[in-house]
Parts: sequence; C-alpha cells; structure tokens
Amino acid sequence: MIYENFETQAIRTQTERSQYREHSTPLFVTSSFVFDDAEQARALFADEISGNIYTRFSNPNNNEFIEKMCLLEGCEDGIPTASGMSAMFTSMAALLKSGDHILASRSIFGSTHQIITQILPKWGITYSYADIKKPETWESLIQPNTKMFFIETPSNPSLDLIDLMWFAKLCKKNNIISNVDNCFATPYLQNPAKFGIDIVTHSATKFIDGQGRVIAGCILGTKELIKEIRFFARHTGPSLSPFNGWILSKSLETLSIRMEKHCENALKLAQFLETNHEIERTVYPYLPSHPQFQLAQKQMKMGGGLVTFEVKGGLERGRNFLNAFEMFSHSANLGDTRTIATHPASTTHSKLSDEDRRAVGITPGLMRISVGLEHISDIIKDVEQALLKSKI
Repeated sequence: MIYENFETQAIRTQTERSQYREHSTPLFVTSSFVFDDAEQARALFADEISGNIYTRFSNPNNNEFIEKMCLLEGCEDGIPTASGMSAMFTSMAALLKSGDHILASRSIFGSTHQIITQILPKWGITYSYADIKKPETWESLIQPNTKMFFIETPSNPSLDLIDLMWFAKLCKKNNIISNVDNCFATPYLQNPAKFGIDIVTHSATKFIDGQGRVIAGCILGTKELIKEIRFFARHTGPSLSPFNGWILSKSLETLSIRMEKHCENALKLAQFLETNHEIERTVYPYLPSHPQFQLAQKQMKMGGGLVTFEVKGGLERGRNFLNAFEMFSHSANLGDTRTIATHPASTTHSKLSDEDRRAVGITPGLMRISVGLEHISDIIKDVEQALLKSKI
C-alpha cells in the first residue's frame, strides 16, 4: 500500500509477514533460498517470475529497504550496495563503456573524484569537470561521447547547490544520463527524481543509518537504467548484507524526526558562527547569506545537517581548534547522532591537489561540522570553548 505521507510510508512499508505473524520484520540471515520445484527454479533464473534466489541477488531485508527508498525518493526501482562508494562506482561502471565520457561537477567527495580520475580512465572512459559556480559554462563542456553527468547537491564539503530542474533539462536535451548523489539531503529533504533526474545515489552509511553503525549504499532510478545496473551488480557482487539492510529499513522509520532535529540544530549553529568574530566565513544553505539561499528553499525542505566554516588563523589555528573540542567527535564520517568535526583538507579530500581543493573552496582552515542531535546549547558551548582555547 502506498501512503500519502513520508513518515507513514517509512514506517508501514514492510516485507510480507511470515507464518509466525511478526510485527517487526525479522532478519533473514541466509545465503540462499529453496525452490518449490524444478519449474519454479527455472522460471526464477529466467526472470519470468520474481522471488529470492541468492542473497547476492536479493534478500527480504534488502528488498524492504530498497522498496522504502524508492517510495521515499519517488523512483521506479533500485538496488542496495555494500557501501556508498560501491553505489557511486556501480552507478557509473554499469552504464559506461570504453570510449564514453563522463562530465562531473568539480565539487564532489574525494573518493568519487578518485573513481572518475584514476579508475574509470583505466577502461578508456574519459572525464571533464564543470565549475559548480558557473553552470552557464556546462553545456559547452559536453562532448559527442558524453554519456553521464554526475553531481552532488549540496556538495561535499562546500555546500554549493545545483538547480536540479535546470540540470535535468540540460541532461535530457543532450541525451545524457543524470546521476545525483543525494547523500547530504536524504530523501526527506530533497527528491532529485521528482525534478527529472535519472539516477539517485546514496551513501546510506550517513544520515539514513544515522547512528554510525553500518556501511551501505543504494542506487535508485528508472526501471530501464536499474535493469542494467542490477545485471552489473548481480555478477560483480557489491551486495549489501541482510543485517545491514534490516538496520537501514528500521532507521528509515525515524529519518524524518532525526533530520528535523539535525537541521534545526545546524541552522542555530550556523547563525551563531556567522556572528562570531573568530570565524572568517560560514556556509549553510538555509542562511540568507548563502548565495543560493532562494534555490535551497525551492528544492530542499530544510537546510541539512552539515555546516562548513573557516576559522581565522589558517591551518595552524584550524588544527588547534579541532584538537580543542571536548564533546565533538573527531572523525571522517557524518550523519551521526553525535556531532562530528572534520578537517577536509587533511582527511576526506587530502588526495586532491592543492589546486583542486582551492577550486572547490576547500581552504586549509575549512571545517566541516556534521551537527548531531545533542542539545544545541551544548553544541555551541563546545565550539565557544574550542575557539577560546585555539586562539593564537
């Protein structure tokens, strides 16, 4: 049954109950499934009927997770993956071939950058980058063999936005597959498919899990494209464990509540930082000072759980500031109930050249805060004391 509201859909979409009449979907920890007879086995392998064969292909827990994600994102079909990066790679490798060209926004996660620049070229797939701040130049970068355009919005870690409706139209006009990493926004805040995007990718490790427990990803999109992606994944094996699929399906039941609080805390932290004299600049999509504030209000329900800012004093001050936190976790992850501080230049984006980092706004003193669910007064208090201790 399809429900009208996000929260109800996330909670009430369930795998069919077994003979034991369980209220909450149980774990299906099995590598394979038995057939009723030889004819059923033949029909399943021939794709004439649907059903579980082998957990590398599908599993009730993973099926439930993906069904929920498709409904929440407004996509026709999807597959789960073992990690967010396996989702990014599979969404590209399944649809690109030698001789193809991929165009990407320069503002993307460090590991995605490595896939595009170091791994895909091994198979004769070329790439170009587009400046996220100059969308008027993008069409001129399209080549006759451009097959896919990959973007993040909001971007990691600079929180720049791309107009999804404009982007979808650009790709359709030029017969290019549009691929959007929606990890930062989650399906609660933003639905790229509803703007016409072909493929939506996620690192479910982040806000979808929300508690730092599992590694996972997913790829969602049109039936036609997911059919190709599923074939590739089925035979290359980036499969999600049933346990992680079970956790993620349960996590989706609280996604709306968690994202409301993440966003509420993030906005209050951003407002505090913007008025603090020790901060050079603060970036948050729902701050009126953000250059794309109106676009953020148009395509996002709230501003998200990430805040980036630069502390006055450069790299040395930034390191001292990071080391001065008493409550914040110092980690490269994000989307947790716990507030996490990250220094992108030395961690998540350290493999980029200085020039590439500067091109996407990653300065030596830039900080990325994944704002957690602690009380906002405690979050701001930890920032205040860290600023005081780190002052040079």
